[in-house]
Amino acid sequence: MSEYGSDERRIHLGVRAIFPAACEALRPFFEQDNQWAGQSHEHLAYRTLKEQFPELNAQESFIVVTAAKRLFASGKRPPAV
Repeated sequence: MSEYGSDERRIHLGVRAIFPAACEALRPFFEQDNQWAGQSHEHLAYRTLKEQFPELNAQESFIVVTAAKRLFASGKRPPAV
C-alpha cells in the first residue's frame, strides 16, 4: 500500500471494464481505410459511444475515444472482448 492509502490509482474503473467492447464499436471510425482526407471520423465515434454506452459521462467518453484513437493509430490490437 502506498502512503496515499491504496495502490490502485485509477479512478475510472468502469471505463476499463467496457474498453474492449468500446474499441470494437469504435473500430470503423479509426481504421486507416475509412478516413476522409487523412482524418478520422472522431465526431461519429463520440455519438456511437454515447448510444452504446449511455452510462459514460463526458470525461469518460473522452478517455475512451482518445485511448481507442491512439491504440488504432499505433497499429496495436485492441484488447479481446
